[in-house]
Amino acid sequence: MQLSRKFQKLFSFEGLESFWEHASRWTHPVNPDRILATIDRPEFARLRERYPYRPNSARINRFEDAEYWIGINVERAQDLWLDRSPPLRILDLGCGAGYFLYVCRFFGHEGLGLDTDDEPFFRGTTAFLNMRRVVARIHPQVPLPDLGERFDLVTAHRVCFHRMGRAENGEWKEWRPADWKFFINDIRTRFLKPDGRLLLDFNPRRDNRSFFTPELRTCFVSQGARIFRSKALLGASPNRRPRFKQPKR
Repeated sequence: MQLSRKFQKLFSFEGLESFWEHASRWTHPVNPDRILATIDRPEFARLRERYPYRPNSARINRFEDAEYWIGINVERAQDLWLDRSPPLRILDLGCGAGYFLYVCRFFGHEGLGLDTDDEPFFRGTTAFLNMRRVVARIHPQVPLPDLGERFDLVTAHRVCFHRMGRAENGEWKEWRPADWKFFINDIRTRFLKPDGRLLLDFNPRRDNRSFFTPELRTCFVSQGARIFRSKALLGASPNRRPRFKQPKR
């Protein structure tokens, strides 16, 4: 059954999108080792000793594995053409360990992270990588804190701030379309520059189903989103089609 699904995906529109994404990276290769070489690896490895796992915390994400996460975030940056664009101001929501912003800085951009302070290890890694971070929690129907500036790009990868706990059946309780519309409007009116972009990258649901249910897809499209696999890309105006490639200034 799983093999059949893989073949269906290979020859589907989703498969073509995946090929386009990979082809865009192949034409502009980036060696992650160049970025890893700028990190004091032995000292970085000692961070986990100073910030051990919290009791009952999940260890599947292996955020101390810099080699793995730098590679992942190089791909994320490439998908937004950040390896070949002029310097940008970037806000990363849910910045976690700070790897994405660190990669962006390597490519010449300036970044600011926003996240909770629930994970001590992230506090240690962002400080070690010298990444600026604002501590805040994102709530439905509540404006984000004033950061005193606007950005060319606002990102959020592996989005989970929309989750509000689990229901009895184990499914996540999530934001409603009205909550997403409020959030998108808040980003557009208070944080994006006139040619700015908002990129939201979501985890799949159970059984590898897309995050974008029919209701959510309709919601995001109504806000001018361009949906590409697990991502929703929005521009500063709902009336302008956003591009993954940074528009010329």
